[in-house]
Amino acid sequence: MDIPANLTGTLVGVAVLAASTTLVLTLFRVPKMWEPAAAIARGALQLAVISVILTGIVTHPAWIVLALVVMFIVASSVATGRVGWSWHDFAMMSSSIAAGVILALIVVFATGALELTSRYALAIGAIVIGNAMSIATLTGRMFTQSVRDHWDEVEGWLALGARPRRSTIDLARRAVRDAMIPSIDQTKTTGLVVLPGAFVGAIFGGISPLEAGRFQIVVLATIMAAGSLTSVLVATWMGNVRTRPV
Repeated sequence: MDIPANLTGTLVGVAVLAASTTLVLTLFRVPKMWEPAAAIARGALQLAVISVILTGIVTHPAWIVLALVVMFIVASSVATGRVGWSWHDFAMMSSSIAAGVILALIVVFATGALELTSRYALAIGAIVIGNAMSIATLTGRMFTQSVRDHWDEVEGWLALGARPRRSTIDLARRAVRDAMIPSIDQTKTTGLVVLPGAFVGAIFGGISPLEAGRFQIVVLATIMAAGSLTSVLVATWMGNVRTRPV
């Protein structure tokens, strides 16, 4: 296994960045100011472990599938935890994320946008699962907060005899739109404001900028497709509200 040439510098740099993050949040008295630093430490550990694992499995399709399944389960669990853990919520998040990811990957590989290889399946699968998780989390939290803030309006609809889903449909649509904004902004500013990690990594890996750009636009479109379906399904699941969310 190859050891990074400047491992010491990397560790020092990351440690200083994590400390700076914590200091800024502490000075502003932000609640749970340690969470970003803890997330960085956890991410570093997980990346170290997965890097070692992937070195041995990247050419074996069965192991790639297993790795993606593990990523999916973790993503679903994290998204569920953000809206309040229950098996019902886990079913909601896992099915919504799965639907979005499966749709997007089928389109990508069936149309030939990307060749169906172990490396491409792992790369784009992991990226899409991660982004679908974030969009699902945002949708769930924004919808819950919106219903809580506009409960008088929702209760008014219910009092008039409207079905629960009808009473929250406008709030659900707004939650989907708001949850998609980060992905939309990243996509429309790619190349002008943002150079995505997949694009830069592909170039560093020796791929031509043109080929890297082709891969990146496929990734961005895949994230949009998976995220939109995931978000709509989450909002639909959560729309059957009869009491004010706690």
